[in-house]
Amino acid sequence: MEGSSLRHWKVIPILLITLQFTTNMVLSLVDAPFDNQRNIEYIKSSCSSTTYPRLCYRSLSIYANKINKSPRLLVDTALNVTLKASKSTSRLMVKISRIHGLRPRVAAAMADCIEVIGDSVDELQQSIEELGHISRSNFALTMSDIQTWVSAALTDEDTCMDGFAGKSMNGNVKTMVRKRIVKIAHLTSNALALVNNYASTQSNLP
Repeated sequence: MEGSSLRHWKVIPILLITLQFTTNMVLSLVDAPFDNQRNIEYIKSSCSSTTYPRLCYRSLSIYANKINKSPRLLVDTALNVTLKASKSTSRLMVKISRIHGLRPRVAAAMADCIEVIGDSVDELQQSIEELGHISRSNFALTMSDIQTWVSAALTDEDTCMDGFAGKSMNGNVKTMVRKRIVKIAHLTSNALALVNNYASTQSNLP
């Protein structure tokens, strides 16, 4: 009898621990959808201040849980999304430039675009690296540098589009290039708006 009672007392703590663990699991599953919705609402609200809010929301909402209402992670994700799209466009333009039979002016515009988009990629990469080293002591200076680099990236993209202006540049190459450049320019514009918002207050420090 005494041994049986002892075994019962040993089992009770185990049952309590199991019950507590199960309860915590259930609560976490219940809270997860609400947390995700709050993260999505944060992105929607942040994107409302950008020039292209729908594109901003579409490109960032899939990273809602990663961003987790963090202004720094929001900026970092926006820059990385823009960098990825810029690299993809740069590779496409290199392939197009190797097509035989391009008109001289088109070939020249492609060469200029490849150069300036390459500069844009470097500037975005530099911005991301600097953001990774931001701290309370260097916040203002680092954000100023990032604003300068992202602005320069946007200027580079506009320069590329200018090279394909005019009726003499009409054709499939112009249509293809312009579509891709417009998209990365819009992504860069949105990223710059989020950078500016983050830079406007030091209360958003990491």
